[in-house]
Amino acid sequence: MKEEDIRRRINPLFPDAVLHIYGQDCSFELQVISEAFAGQRPLKRQQTILGLFKDDLQSGTLHPLSVKAFTPSEKAALGDGLVRLTL
Repeated sequence: MKEEDIRRRINPLFPDAVLHIYGQDCSFELQVISEAFAGQRPLKRQQTILGLFKDDLQSGTLHPLSVKAFTPSEKAALGDGLVRLTL
């Protein structure tokens, strides 16, 4: 599966999403940031995204697929995840 294919599946349901896609071939990690996740539990967010790829996951075309889903404010609170050292 290609990165463009992943974007095409997610964008119709989450047009405001900022997508970060890591990986290649059949193994990907997705970070999806959208206001649409407001009020949803993390499991529901993951199930929604994974449901878009159900057939690919069942057939083995895509495996594994890791999903992290945040609202913009949640992502901002987490920062960029980089560790900065002061020397």
